[in-house]
Parts: sequence; structure tokens; C-alpha cells
Amino acid sequence: MNFLLSSPTIEDLIRLLRAWRFWVLGAFIGALIGAAAYYLAPPPYRAKATVNVDFNLEQAWPKETDRQQFYFLERETRKMEELAWSDDIMSQLSSEFAIPVEELRGGKLQLSQPSEAGWHFYADDADARAAEQLVSAWAEAFTLKVQSEVQAGNIEEFLRLEVTQAVNLPKERSISLSEYVLAGSVGFLTLAVFAVLFVKPKQQ
Repeated sequence: MNFLLSSPTIEDLIRLLRAWRFWVLGAFIGALIGAAAYYLAPPPYRAKATVNVDFNLEQAWPKETDRQQFYFLERETRKMEELAWSDDIMSQLSSEFAIPVEELRGGKLQLSQPSEAGWHFYADDADARAAEQLVSAWAEAFTLKVQSEVQAGNIEEFLRLEVTQAVNLPKERSISLSEYVLAGSVGFLTLAVFAVLFVKPKQQ
């Protein structure tokens, strides 16, 4: 027990540095473990749809300062973010795809880069086609909802939205094989270091 709690000595560290063959082999074994985990229990597919958002600042605020425009963009962006995750849209997707709202908001759907220009919508699913259909429906529902709010006067009238990617969407695994391989190598080597420094008995 005292050995487990004792700090590594200089001799321990030198022994670690000299065991380069062990580290190479350990990294290789860890990479194989990571690759095996990837193929045995692959991560879900991730599909991405894009909606182009144009605030038309030159029309909305033609004579205002940059600071006023910044607050305007922040306010309108926050409104649209809330709409993207609103009960109306989430309930619509939940009914259409038979997925609980809690799961949709709990990580199955993701929103990236909410600002002017491209808004990227992501959906994860074990089936690539299902992920594509889900994220496409989300982007379309978001666009229609925002447009209706513009007509109702709840969002700036000069705002323009366009779904630029809704069909034949890019689909890939949410975590790549290389990330699994790297995690396997690093994880195996980390465990090996602790085993050598804190578990292996010291020579008397």
C-alpha cells in the first residue's frame, strides 16, 4: 500500500523512457482496441443541413453605429435560437419521427454557428437516412417558423432565410475512426504508465 502511494523516483522515470519498444507496442495495441470498438459499436451517423440567414443590416439599420448593429444582431439571433428549440418545432418533429422531445433536445439535434450567414443544423441517428430526414425536417420547420414570425412582426422584417442544403446532405459518423484510434492509444499508454510506476513492485 505504501508503494502505491509513494511518488515515482528518477529511476522510475528513466526506466519509462528507456522502454521505448513497450510504448510503441502499447500505442499499436491501443490503436487496435480503439478501431475494434469503432467497428463493434460504431457511433451514430451525423447529417448536416444549412440555412442561410441574411439580416440585411444596410436596410434595417442604415444610419446606426456598429454597437447598435451588434446589439440588434444579438437580439434577433437569440430570438431565432429560441424558435429553433421551441415547443412547436420540437413537438412537430417528435410527432413526425416518433422521437421524444427530451431526446431531441438532449443531444440528438445540435445547432452550430447561429449568426449571420450559414446556420448549421445537425442530427444524429444510427441510420444515415433517418438522420438526413430528421435534420432536413428541422431546417425546413425552423425556416417556416421564422418566416411566420417575421410576417407577424415579432422578428425584424428585413430578415431573409433560405434553406441552402436540405437534400442529399453530407452524412458521416459523429466520431471518426481516427479519434477512436487516438483515444485507444492514449488510453492504453496512460494505463500502462500508471501500471509501471505505481503497481509494479520495486526492486530491492
